[in-house]
This record gives sequence, C-alpha cells and structure tokens, in this order.
Amino acid sequence: MFSDNKKSRTASEIGGQPNRIEKNTKIKGDIVSEADFRIDGKLDGNLKTSGRVVIGKEGYIHGKVECVNADIEGSFNGELLVSDLLSLKSSAVIDGTVAVAKLAVEPGATFNASCTMKGKGGSSNFKSSVGGNAHGSAKAS
Repeated sequence: MFSDNKKSRTASEIGGQPNRIEKNTKIKGDIVSEADFRIDGKLDGNLKTSGRVVIGKEGYIHGKVECVNADIEGSFNGELLVSDLLSLKSSAVIDGTVAVAKLAVEPGATFNASCTMKGKGGSSNFKSSVGGNAHGSAKAS
C-alpha cells in the first residue's frame, strides 16, 4: 500500500508519467512537457521537454525538438537540440540541424544533418552523411 504511493511521488518528482503519441495519430502544434515523450505517430510542430524523447520506428517529427536525451528509430526533419545523448538506431532517418553533447549512431542509420557537438573540449562542427553502411563518413567544416 505505502510502496505504491512512493512510486507515484517518484514519477511525479522527475517530471510525471511518460507521454505517448500512438501510431496512426497525427498532431499539429507545439508540445511542452517535463516528462518523457514517445512518438509512434506523426508530430508536425515543436516539442520541448526536460526528459527523453523517443521516436519509434513508425514515428515522424517535423519541427524543432529540445530535450535532454533522444533515441530515434523513425524519422526526424528539422532542428534537434539534445543536451546530453542522441542515439540513432539503424532505421533512423535524420535531416536538418542537430546540436548534441554525445552522439551514438548504429550502422544503417541515415544522418544528413549539420551537427554541432559540445563536449568537454568545447565544441566542434561537422556535416555528416551516414547511410546504409557500417562505416559512414563525416567531414569537418
């Protein structure tokens, strides 16, 4: 009985329950939340959260996303601002502008973006096109 109450408070303290946009759902507009977000449908607009954003395999976002961490399996087109780790799965397709602290790209992911990385040593800019192979390519600009 008491442990359930503690779990509820813990979830609320870190931003509440995760939000989910299901497959076959389309949303136009801007979303602001402190909780994690999973997109399996389509969002045409901006998303700002102090949590994690997950774009599922069928998911698509066109707009600006600001978050702490992001895991992408689906498609993204726009401006992506990730203050910590951006993880691109093999099925991910990214187009636009990306700013991250850390970037992980699985072989097969398509990453066609202008990318700014800010880490311990300051920042570096590079343009990258990684598509369909394990090695990919990255060029400093």
